[in-house]
Amino acid sequence: MKIPRVTVVTLGVADFRKATKFYEAVLGTPPNTSYDGVTFIELPGTWISLFPLENLAKDISSEVPVTRSGFSGITLAHNVRSKDDVIAIIKRAKSAGARVMKEPQETFWGGFSGYFADLDGYCWEVAWGPMFEFSENGELRFKGNA
Repeated sequence: MKIPRVTVVTLGVADFRKATKFYEAVLGTPPNTSYDGVTFIELPGTWISLFPLENLAKDISSEVPVTRSGFSGITLAHNVRSKDDVIAIIKRAKSAGARVMKEPQETFWGGFSGYFADLDGYCWEVAWGPMFEFSENGELRFKGNA
């Protein structure tokens, strides 16, 4: 049996074009817009896809409400190689239209992180931790684990 993994996180977005431009600016990765009505951002390990919120709800079930409000209890994380990277990405997100929820700062777990909310209110943590490293292809792992 293969190891399970998250391959794509799909975000339902209110304004598809704006969200695509936002994520390209923040992540610095050209989006794949080859498929009508969906954007893929190909990242090492797990991709992000952007899909109009109403269409995503319909795709799941006619019983899924199309409303979003408040904190969903889920955050997305972008781990980086340095504290300076945390600061730079939070600044990039802010200049692209994000709302900074928590300025970059030292954490209780020994790392350094900050939070922003994207154009649709999805909360992102940008973090650096001394216990993390990246594989050759950019996947996050604990130091010392091959």
